[in-house]
Amino acid sequence: MTTSANPALGEAPQTLELALEGMNCANCAARIEKGLNEMPGVEAVVNFASEKVHIRYADASHTAQQFIDKVVGMGFKAHLSSADTHAEEQQRRQAHYRAELRQFWLAVALTLPLSLQMVAMFDPAAMTHDLLPRWLQWLLATPVQFWIGRRFYTGAWHALRGGSGNMDVLVALGTSMAYLHSVVVTLFGLHEQHVYFEASAMVITLVLLGKILEARAKAGASAALEALIGLQPKTAHVERAGRLHEVPVASLIPGDIFVVRPGEGVPVDGEVIEGASSLNESMLTGESLPILKQPGDPVYAATVNGEALLRCRASGVGSQTLLAGIIRMVEAAQGSKAPVQRLADRVAAIFVPAVALIALGTLLGWWLLAGEFTQGLVNAVAVLVVACPCALGLATPTAIMVGTGQGARMGILIRDAEALELTEKISLLASDKTGTLTQGKPVVTDVLPAAGVTPQRLLRVAATLEQGASHPLALAILKRAADDGVALGELQDLTVVAGKGLRGLVDAQSCILGSPAFLDEAGVSLDESALQLLQQAARSVIAVACEGQALGLFAVADPLRPGTPSAVARLKAMGVKVVMVSGDNQRTAEAIAREAGIEHVLAEVLPEGKAAAIAGMRAEAAQRRKGGRVGMVGDGINDAPALAAADVGFAMGGGTEVAMKTAGITLMHDDLNYLVAAIELSRATLSKIRQNLFFAFIYNVLGIPLAALGIFNPVIAGAAMALSSVSVVSNSLLLKRWRSGPLRQLH
Repeated sequence: MTTSANPALGEAPQTLELALEGMNCANCAARIEKGLNEMPGVEAVVNFASEKVHIRYADASHTAQQFIDKVVGMGFKAHLSSADTHAEEQQRRQAHYRAELRQFWLAVALTLPLSLQMVAMFDPAAMTHDLLPRWLQWLLATPVQFWIGRRFYTGAWHALRGGSGNMDVLVALGTSMAYLHSVVVTLFGLHEQHVYFEASAMVITLVLLGKILEARAKAGASAALEALIGLQPKTAHVERAGRLHEVPVASLIPGDIFVVRPGEGVPVDGEVIEGASSLNESMLTGESLPILKQPGDPVYAATVNGEALLRCRASGVGSQTLLAGIIRMVEAAQGSKAPVQRLADRVAAIFVPAVALIALGTLLGWWLLAGEFTQGLVNAVAVLVVACPCALGLATPTAIMVGTGQGARMGILIRDAEALELTEKISLLASDKTGTLTQGKPVVTDVLPAAGVTPQRLLRVAATLEQGASHPLALAILKRAADDGVALGELQDLTVVAGKGLRGLVDAQSCILGSPAFLDEAGVSLDESALQLLQQAARSVIAVACEGQALGLFAVADPLRPGTPSAVARLKAMGVKVVMVSGDNQRTAEAIAREAGIEHVLAEVLPEGKAAAIAGMRAEAAQRRKGGRVGMVGDGINDAPALAAADVGFAMGGGTEVAMKTAGITLMHDDLNYLVAAIELSRATLSKIRQNLFFAFIYNVLGIPLAALGIFNPVIAGAAMALSSVSVVSNSLLLKRWRSGPLRQLH
């Protein structure tokens, strides 16, 4: 159970998730959602595709059992859902699927002989001749109607008792009308009237087939989450009392020392303490190239060790691993409801009563106007059967499940369906500079020794003075010296001049390091032309001198990430305006922006001013494009207010935890091309949702009139109804083939 802030529900509402059983259509999901939301202080969202309900509640007196009892009282089953119960849920679903399959094949065996009677449909002269005795047809149809089909009566009763309708009401009403008409005709020996035992039995059989196909398709929609859950190894090799023991992963605690052999998966999050090896992290980040891990580097659960043995210390176990966090985020996204689904929810709420009225009108129209009671009854049954709202209920959640799962595979973690939908509408993107557009780690770009001074001499003096310092510029010089193999000299009498530089004896010579102004104060003359060129290029300049003579200059810069210029170009091509928002001075910010291809810069913006800047951009975006949205991408703590102020916040995966918790989408890679991919994925997913909703609506718009006019008989209507749900889910599954152009080029 977790908590999160929501002013509408209280300061810190609690949350839980229930797995549901017994839902047959969107109206079932709507009924559960409505019933739970009637409880005081409760906000519930039901996902028909994943068969789960996410509940937030402010009243601490509520218990999980109360919510379960509420769901059971509405005629459904429910139990707590979590990562720990996932395996149990899977077993339950598989057992239910096998039971459904057995019932379906039994229905097929009973219905197949009845299908011979359908031959009469194609020969008007044979309409009054029975290929099977009517008593035999009655005998075969009855167990299909009341034993195999009892679920529809149970579901219809619970729905009607709760004051709403669902698919069960339509199927039970339609097949019962056909069955009872046939029974009356058979009992009273009305041989001139046709019987429809085959129609009622075949409709039930086809509905069961549709449910089986739908279940298989829905399993495919959640395959990405299943794959994530299955990644973590079940056992680990742990050092205890000087010996290695193979133990269950669940028994590890922070601080345990574990060993990962070549080819094995890392059991929990930790830190390398001995050994060096390349790890495949593609299952978590989408990065195809192995990552070298050395002592001090982090390792993550479910990543795969390459060529050498690693000794690691556990840091995050159980629900605290990165993998567990990703699974929670993907589950939350798949269980959330996109704003675009509101239209479908409103339609579903009035759909069943409207269909019942249309069916009644069809019966009365044929009976009173054409004098065809039997034909009117058949057409009314067809209307009831063809109008099943399953496709409408599956249109949005299945696309979201596949889309968010596809994003997780690529290292794009989407917090909820609303963030996914809003991302499609982004017309303006604000970006932080340091750590987002740039690498966030200054490096020495230029080493410019004075005349008669070697680069090695300049590096030796500078690195000796900087040794032990933790300032980013000092670390950049020390790294450059180490990379060039320059040994440190002997340092004595080091003095730090705050905000200016350092003084000390290096190899018994009096040396000084710092800003050009600091050396100017000390009377040291520098190469002004070189200094001016570096400053115009927005480089940080560090000067070094010994015994009053200049040794040279260092230029230090925070370089752009390699993918930044191409990502900015792609964003522009997609119609997204990019604005850099930075706390740096105007000259430095503009230089970085030019290099990145960004034309709009807001410089010298304090952290508290970033959120205000985003608010102004939202007004601009709304003017530029109707419904245009603003995105913000950043990585630091100072970016969190701006990420929250934007319509959609994007947090770079290498950034701070605060930024990632605030953002709507987390990019597991520090490359803006993944942000481009997130926008492309959002557009592809929303396109599938619109296609699905169109298919669901047009299916009913066309199917109901055709059934009312007698063009669709009940059997054809049942087949069409089953195929409509499968077609919607299958269309969503096509998202699995979607690939991002930028990421294909990267990998």
